Amino acid sequence: VFTGSSSIRIWNDLQERFPEHQIVNSGFGGSQTSDLLYYYNDLILRYKPKKVFIYEGDNDINAKKKAKSIIGTTQMLIAGIWENDPDTEIVLISAKPSIARWKLKRKYRKLNRKFRRMAKNDGLLEYADVWKPMLDGRKVKQDIFIEDGLHMNAKGYEIWFRVMKEYLK
Repeated sequence: VFTGSSSIRIWNDLQERFPEHQIVNSGFGGSQTSDLLYYYNDLILRYKPKKVFIYEGDNDINAKKKAKSIIGTTQMLIAGIWENDPDTEIVLISAKPSIARWKLKRKYRKLNRKFRRMAKNDGLLEYADVWKPMLDGRKVKQDIFIEDGLHMNAKGYEIWFRVMKEYLK
């Protein structure tokens, strides 16, 4: 299951990119971590997944939520998934850089450090870094987004694919 906000929802060729896996895309636009926690039965558990990829935090940061609060909600979400099936593997996808929200980069980096630390401390939890590959030096790549500067085009999703395929071997 790939779930989280619109960056997941609009990844239209997920199943084609991973043909050897049965992929469910349950992303929904505008979602924050608290929304996913509220709907996790419908969006995650009902599919009985072996692995869950979670992309949250982007909209939370934009809504002025603190990294500590986002992490707390993420921990509750993970606990709920593992309470249902303790063998479920979970991949936390880092918050991505974007043109539209570049002014928030420090807050995104802080959240990503906390996600990375969570994964480092738990064997069934992994961290997929899409932040670094979406940068050109110290600036966000300009040619990987649609007009809104927030959502990705095919080039952006190609970067995500190269990162995610390492977690689906």
